[in-house]
Amino acid sequence: MPMIDLYATEGTFADPQTLGRRLAEIVMQVEQVPDIPMFRKNTAAFVHELPAGAIRNVDGDSDHVRVQVLTNAGALDRDKQLAVVARLTDAVAEAAGDPSLAERTWVLLTEAVEGGWGLWGTAHTNADLVQAARAEIAKLQGA
Repeated sequence: MPMIDLYATEGTFADPQTLGRRLAEIVMQVEQVPDIPMFRKNTAAFVHELPAGAIRNVDGDSDHVRVQVLTNAGALDRDKQLAVVARLTDAVAEAAGDPSLAERTWVLLTEAVEGGWGLWGTAHTNADLVQAARAEIAKLQGA
C-alpha cells in the first residue's frame, strides 16, 4: 500500500490526476499485491505541482521530476525495485509528452520501518498487513 509523491513544476503534465492514478496502479502491479479494496483504497499518489523555479539542481536546471515511493519494509525485492523505477520513469515521460524527461526523472524508493505503517489508526507490522489482506480476501470469497 505504497504512498507515492511526485514533485514537478506546474504545467509539466496536462492531466496530473490521471498520472497520479497511473503511478499508483504501476506500483500496485509491480508489488504484485492482490487486487482487493484494502490495497486499491490505500495505494495513492500525491502530485505536487510546484511554482516555476521551485526545483533546481546544482547547474540551476529546473526541468526535473522527483518521484518518491514509500512502501512497507521489504515490499520491493531487487527485481521489483528495478521494475518500479523503470515503469514510473516511463509513465512520467509519457504523461509529459517528453521522452527526454526520462533522463531528468529521479525516483527514490523508501521503506517505512517494521511496524511503522500506519493505517486505520494503528501502526502495522508486515505480518499485520498480511493478516488483514488475508481476512479481506476470505471475506470477499465468502460474499
